[in-house]
Amino acid sequence: MEQPQGQSGPADPTAAAAPSRGGRKRDHSRDGAILDSALVVLGEIGYAALTMDAVALRAKAGKATMYRRWSSKEELVLDAVARLKQQQVTRDPLPDTGSLRGDLLALFRPQAEAEAELKDQDAAGLVSLLTHSPALVQAAHSALVDPWADAHRALMNRAVSRSEVAATVDVETICHVLPTMAAYRALVERTPFDEAFLLAVVDGLLMPALLHQPAQAKPG
Repeated sequence: MEQPQGQSGPADPTAAAAPSRGGRKRDHSRDGAILDSALVVLGEIGYAALTMDAVALRAKAGKATMYRRWSSKEELVLDAVARLKQQQVTRDPLPDTGSLRGDLLALFRPQAEAEAELKDQDAAGLVSLLTHSPALVQAAHSALVDPWADAHRALMNRAVSRSEVAATVDVETICHVLPTMAAYRALVERTPFDEAFLLAVVDGLLMPALLHQPAQAKPG
């Protein structure tokens, strides 16, 4: 039956709804290159001078594309530092030399000159975060300390499981000693992490602490 003109009736249930066009799917394939560029710019000019425009120019990326992915430069830098954190130490596999001392030393890999300069630049970028928001300060510290502390914890717990180190040793505290000292050198003293420093800490602090057996209290 034909509906009279001027009256609106119920929608035709058989009518096909117009397809809704969702937003264009975000392409994350260039995220790594953009974050690496952010780290380079951060190391060159510091956080205060860093802009989204400068990172976009270095990464050859559109600024609009970057803002769709990161709403601010702080968010961008936090992701960049998190990426740096993942690259700090290789844990797959961890060294297995048969001794804890050998394992701790084997984590240190001598770097080529170009790679060492890049590490220094990364450290300079992290230093520039220390006068800004608490989130940035925490990110800088975490990027330098956490990956190495995690690796040291795993090596020390493995030494405990094979009875090289006593189960009573405070692994949780000791695993942070070398990474924290190295972070202080990088962020405050601006001194490189080298083999001499590694040997001094491993042989002078870590191994004595890990192998120390507390004297048992004499019965009263």
